[in-house]
Amino acid sequence: MSQAARGKPRASYEDLLALPEHQVGEIVDGDLYVSPRPRSRHALAATRLGSRLSLPFDDGIGGPGGWWILAEPELHFGADVLVPDLAGWRRERMPEFPDVPFFTLAADWACEILSPSTQRVDRSRKLRIYARESVGHVWLVSVEARTLEVLRRQGDEWLLAAVHEGAARVRAEPFAAVELDLAALWGETAA
Repeated sequence: MSQAARGKPRASYEDLLALPEHQVGEIVDGDLYVSPRPRSRHALAATRLGSRLSLPFDDGIGGPGGWWILAEPELHFGADVLVPDLAGWRRERMPEFPDVPFFTLAADWACEILSPSTQRVDRSRKLRIYARESVGHVWLVSVEARTLEVLRRQGDEWLLAAVHEGAARVRAEPFAAVELDLAALWGETAA
């Protein structure tokens, strides 16, 4: 149950601005969620995934291009403020890259690197908001389980399109044009 539903005041953007720089804040259904900066393995997975998608899809090097890929963009959906680990917009929907402090245009793809403290909210409340805002795909990455879950939105629901694990080499929608080596996300070298 959200704070607003319990009669407590809803969190505001001012609450987010008041947080120390070493913390990440989000407002989900009126509740303020505050997390420390990611642990090292979480950060490695996000960095490696972002770099492997940016070259072919953002820069068009070795891939089709046509995307803007960002790390930790702030997404404003009405009163909800979400900060996925990675997000991407198709350039056909966002032809010019804006100079803004946050985005109100829903991403076409979002990625959450799961952690024990955030996975419950990532898998439930945030997924509901991503569906409501018409985000087309969400990836849920678990460093601990060494898995990549690929979700595709169908209406207001999420379809589990694929689950990849371990050191597999995969093609995952919406980025299936390029093979992704999962071992790199876990800090392993490919055989």
